[in-house]
Amino acid sequence: MSKIKVMDEILANKIAAGEVVEKTMNVVKELVENSIDANSTEISISLIDSGVKEITVSDNGIGMDREDAQIAFSRHATSKLKKLDDLFNIDSLGFRGEALPSIASVSNVRLKTSNGVEGTIVTLEGGKNINVEPSDLQPGTTITVSDLFYNTPVRLKYLKNLYIELANIVEYVNKMALSYPNIKFTLSNNDKVLLATDGNGDLLKVIYQIYGVDITKKMIPISGENDDYYLSGYISYPEATKSNRNSITTLVNGRVIKNNELNKLIVECYHTYIPKDKYPIIVLNIDVDPILIDINIHPTKMDIKFSKMDTLKELVEKLITERLKELTLIPNISVRDNSSVSEVRNQIKEEITEEKKEIQNKQYETIQLDFTIQEEKKEYEDLPFEEKKEEYRIKEMIPRGIVYLTYIIAENEDGMYVIDQHAAAERINYEKYLHEMSTTKVNITDLLVPIKIELPTNEYLIIKENIPMLKEFGFDLDEFGTNTFIIRSHPTWLPVGYEEEAIKKILDIVSVNENFSREKFIEKAAITMACRMSIKANDYISYDDQVWLLDALRKTKNPFTCPHGRPTIITYTKYDLEKLFKRSID
Repeated sequence: MSKIKVMDEILANKIAAGEVVEKTMNVVKELVENSIDANSTEISISLIDSGVKEITVSDNGIGMDREDAQIAFSRHATSKLKKLDDLFNIDSLGFRGEALPSIASVSNVRLKTSNGVEGTIVTLEGGKNINVEPSDLQPGTTITVSDLFYNTPVRLKYLKNLYIELANIVEYVNKMALSYPNIKFTLSNNDKVLLATDGNGDLLKVIYQIYGVDITKKMIPISGENDDYYLSGYISYPEATKSNRNSITTLVNGRVIKNNELNKLIVECYHTYIPKDKYPIIVLNIDVDPILIDINIHPTKMDIKFSKMDTLKELVEKLITERLKELTLIPNISVRDNSSVSEVRNQIKEEITEEKKEIQNKQYETIQLDFTIQEEKKEYEDLPFEEKKEEYRIKEMIPRGIVYLTYIIAENEDGMYVIDQHAAAERINYEKYLHEMSTTKVNITDLLVPIKIELPTNEYLIIKENIPMLKEFGFDLDEFGTNTFIIRSHPTWLPVGYEEEAIKKILDIVSVNENFSREKFIEKAAITMACRMSIKANDYISYDDQVWLLDALRKTKNPFTCPHGRPTIITYTKYDLEKLFKRSID
């Protein structure tokens, strides 16, 4: 007797449900995507007990006739694909025809739909068609999914608690609302409204409805294109961050995706602007010809392959980094009243306009700086002036004192500033070391007394392998006995009096990186050296040192954060101070 048999359709659907329907959010996702594909302008999601007991998704889309309403629950039944070529030119969110039969196989489903001519109600239990009857002719579709996983108790057992299930649904619906600001979304759980957008097409207003007014004020519009991609959306000021990547929303042709490579690139664009354990708030829309992407690589359709990933990455990096460089990123510690989203939008536009005007109107003379604190005034005075004009991102500040031996208080016509002396020195030194280590010409100084450094065997072997690279950076390094190196010369940019300490730290960086790269070494070494060799909190610095530090800080490429992403400077405007002291009353 033959052992191989064709699997029962309901059993096959239950197995498929294990890939398509892992949690309540997957059900909401599939139903909402069907509603969007049906050209809906209003979508309502109603949950009972985070969707575990019941999920109802209603829309005002084109609906279905009686025949389509019944066949929709058959496996691989779809209106999106008719021939093989359609698979490579998908412009809809759904296309496989697996979602509805998979959902129906592990729940009880009631479908009410009408195309305006014919109305139908279809009832199923565990994937079996129980009843078909006529309904009213109100256009649109309503699907109710109840008792999810009632016939697969093992899967029900592994659902997260209700709060986590609800959080996953809210996160997904938020992203869909950001993807389709022209659709009115309503989400409720146990009759409590969690999200309500008005569908007027204003993306900034959707951001306001999801994140609130404070975050909305800190969002920056971006847009740009190349031959393959068009990008638009909003990025946050570095001061507006979250503790996880969920705040990064990437959309491709209206589809919410999670592409690790793309998310990593976005975070790297904020390198040195924000701390390592923080993530920006991003809403990035990517429009691309469907032929350049492949969405058929995962059952949930949450990941995408890009055929021209390099050009996409180049465009994303260019837009975000250039946009951040245009802005004044000093956190404003102010007293603000709640305002409407229209006021938020107007304020953002006014700030961007003013920043552009300031950049155009500013012209300062620049000097080539040596950014080390040691002997700072003498080195600063000896540097040659250049003829060209430079556009600085911060106006000149006058120091007025220091509090807690850590924070410099300064002012100019725009307001009062508080500067972290260590963070400021770190930024100055970081850019100096980064420049010196990246240059092709290396100036070397010989040591009167060579430095001997003994290392553990494992570190010694790694350093030995990288001796040629270290010599390129100006370190005259040779083996000198067992597990020992001797250094006879080093690059001139090492801090005077701290040469041995600096060399040891550089060797430490090399020894802990097995997969070594020149770029990563330069970056890591610059950050480490800047941190270790800069003035610290509680270090006394004179008034002249303060003047030099503030002037050198404003001439850096990014004067707003240290290499670790902490702010170097915050500000109170005159208006903020007057409001705090009740001298200005609105």
